[in-house]
Amino acid sequence: MDFSYSEEQRMLTDSLRRLVADEWTRPKRRARLGGLDAAAWGSLVELGMGGLLVPEAFGGFGESPATMLAVHQELGRGLVSEPTISSAVMAVTLLGKADCQALKQRWLSAHAQGEAVLAVAWQESGERDAQRPLSTRATALAEGYALDGQKILVWHGASANGVIVSALLDGEPALFMVEQGVQGLSCDDFPTFDGSRAATLRFDRVVVSKEQLIATGAKAQALLALAIDFGITALCAQACGAMAALTDTTIQYLKTRKQFGQPLAAFQVLQHRLGDMLIQSEMGLSMTYAATIGLAEQDPIKRARLVSMAKIEVAAAARFVGEAAVQLHGGMGVTDELEVGDFFKRLTYVDLLLGDTNYHLQRLQDLTV
Repeated sequence: MDFSYSEEQRMLTDSLRRLVADEWTRPKRRARLGGLDAAAWGSLVELGMGGLLVPEAFGGFGESPATMLAVHQELGRGLVSEPTISSAVMAVTLLGKADCQALKQRWLSAHAQGEAVLAVAWQESGERDAQRPLSTRATALAEGYALDGQKILVWHGASANGVIVSALLDGEPALFMVEQGVQGLSCDDFPTFDGSRAATLRFDRVVVSKEQLIATGAKAQALLALAIDFGITALCAQACGAMAALTDTTIQYLKTRKQFGQPLAAFQVLQHRLGDMLIQSEMGLSMTYAATIGLAEQDPIKRARLVSMAKIEVAAAARFVGEAAVQLHGGMGVTDELEVGDFFKRLTYVDLLLGDTNYHLQRLQDLTV
């Protein structure tokens, strides 16, 4: 896979960087922490974020994982907290690889045009990081299915017009498309550590039609696993962008802040720490490249191994860069006046999202046996 930017990729990333620099400044970003801002999301859709991974047959651009990586690096630079991963990557990837043509025509087309936001709900209480549903169940009815259960930590669940929900159907995992606002569905929205949003969704005999069944059995498991691996890779790309931006900010701070009559950047020990930050960032980016290549693997085991290795490396690098930046800013690094703390929170949260380091180490071990 060639990671040198094409002319189209360069134009897209340049435009996106300008948009992020203008619209995702610290004051504007913090003002939007209460929920999804339609104007902000719309500006991203205008640049093609909504249709980036949507197949061309449904009004999207059908771009490659390499373009996804480039785009999400730029989003990470601005700490963009809109549903660019949960909706535009995970949900779109899952639907795009499914066989349900009617659902794809409706939801993917709407997503590409910015008329719909999607979410994926698979996590439940008592089964951390597991992808197989535990207690959410679907019961077959004459006219469709009834869903009962609860999903936790649904990324941008309250902002979604449609939610892809996993449930047990006759003892086998299944995936359903559930529209927000349907009778029996309740949603509790809350902020996350890094300023994003998540929700708890409760299903009390939520009735869906037969056409809203996306997949069952092994196909459903494979679709969900693929969507999560795409989401992890996009998350790693955003972390790499955030690390690059935070490192640049720290360098500028050390160049302007003076001690003993000279800039802090003149002190060799601080130069070494900056060097370590750059090394860690590059190691994380290199592994993200490897994960992006892995997304094209036909063998799901090879893909999962590359993605897990990248997540482990990027999580460690993100934590190191975040902590080092706070330390190099001294007392100012922990104040609310600087956005260093915002970057630190996002980079720390990277390890917890979509499987922490312990989970991915275990997954690597299981896949190696």
